[in-house]
Amino acid sequence: MGKPTGFMEYLREVAEDVAPSDRIHNWDEFHLPMNEESLRNQGARCMDCGTPFCHTGIEISRMASGCPINNIIPEWNDLVYRGLWSEALDRLHKTNNFPEFTGRVCPAPCEGACVLGITNPPVTIKSIEHAIAEKGWESGWITPNPPQQRTGKKVAIVGSGPAGLSAAAQLNSAGHWVTVYERADRPGGLLMYGIPNMKLDKKAVVMRRLDVLEAEGVTFVCNTEIGTDLPAAQLLNEFDAVILCTGATKPRDLPIEGRDLKGIHFAMEFLTGNTRTVLNGNPTEDFIAAAGKDVVIIGGGDTGTDCVGTSIRHGCNSVTQLEIMPKPPETRAANNPWPEWPKIYRMDYGQEEAAARFGSDPRSYLRTATHFEGDENGHLKAVHTVLVDWQKDDQGRFIPKHIEGSEKILPAQLVLLAMGFLGPEQPLLDSLGLDRDPRSNIKANHGEYTTSLPNVFAAGDCRRGQSLVVWAINEGRGVAKECDRFLMGSTDLP
Repeated sequence: MGKPTGFMEYLREVAEDVAPSDRIHNWDEFHLPMNEESLRNQGARCMDCGTPFCHTGIEISRMASGCPINNIIPEWNDLVYRGLWSEALDRLHKTNNFPEFTGRVCPAPCEGACVLGITNPPVTIKSIEHAIAEKGWESGWITPNPPQQRTGKKVAIVGSGPAGLSAAAQLNSAGHWVTVYERADRPGGLLMYGIPNMKLDKKAVVMRRLDVLEAEGVTFVCNTEIGTDLPAAQLLNEFDAVILCTGATKPRDLPIEGRDLKGIHFAMEFLTGNTRTVLNGNPTEDFIAAAGKDVVIIGGGDTGTDCVGTSIRHGCNSVTQLEIMPKPPETRAANNPWPEWPKIYRMDYGQEEAAARFGSDPRSYLRTATHFEGDENGHLKAVHTVLVDWQKDDQGRFIPKHIEGSEKILPAQLVLLAMGFLGPEQPLLDSLGLDRDPRSNIKANHGEYTTSLPNVFAAGDCRRGQSLVVWAINEGRGVAKECDRFLMGSTDLP
């Protein structure tokens, strides 16, 4: 702890952003870099607590508390304060394969569990992590490091999202030959197509890391859906082990009247087509335009926010986001104590942009859609909504009850369903005959990752359900360790 009084001397600072009214005209990342003096001061705020909850990585009330990959945060905060950037990067890479991703898109449960945050604004952990990673790239410290020896063992990984990539990186470093199969036209999974470019630049950030992995010996096979383009049985025959990291990509639907009207899409269809269009430089076949339309987004969370920001960049006429849950409080509620993730009201980037463009937060709380209205040609023209009141049913479960007289009709030519995901798509799991849990996820215990087939493992959202990128990296590293143990009888992977 280089500055025992740092938390008393320096106020919390975070990276500045390009103004919302300016950034909505392009797809560039909008977070501006912090200068080194500010970063070192922020590192000095870290108290080096006797019990640093920031890197505990546990779940409380079904939410992450602390860093799920157990980043050794106090140590690299101190190294940044001392100006020892290369050493800070080494310490960060001990637990995190891709700090340039988490430093951009992680919601920072570490900051929610920061001990300083009990009485003061927490340490700016996420901004420091991002800065360490970028310093590593800019300084040429992150370069391909292929293994010196190969084991001769071959591993197939299905899915190239954060879980699949971290598993591939770890297993390749252990000397195994790793092939990653991806059904999309580019590798990266959620990192490539599930997160818009203004949050995570695909060419400058994602492809940069993918190029390093390829140079280290990882093979990517795209445009190949296992079970359709390539039989799953072929993987079992050709590889010593198979790891499923397919994600939880089955979206939650809203089967109400008018659902079959033209103009209603799942959020990921909208976001994927948009990113592919941005990367290709011209509209692709799957591009869904929001330009000139009244857009209604049903659902909150990161996906809903991404739909808001993307719709505004298209030039939508208006945007409304329906949230069936109540508006969070401005500060922690009594039943949401530290070190739980603080469930408080926040304006994320998309809501900031909507406020700058249209004058207010686009979210409408405690409101849900009752049916969709179309025109004579089968095109969506309006969404009928109603306020809800959460009440307990006979079993003691809270359910939303419609409030009579609160009906409201919203004009809409585009509806985006961003209500979360129900689990992994099932055809591949059916073809392998894998056991599943009651939520339709692949049945595999955390820490073991073994499925009902002896040489098939599962990790990430397809095992645990929809979650954070940082949990996926945790699972990818964990499954790599267990797969290596299966292949070699023991493992040295962390």
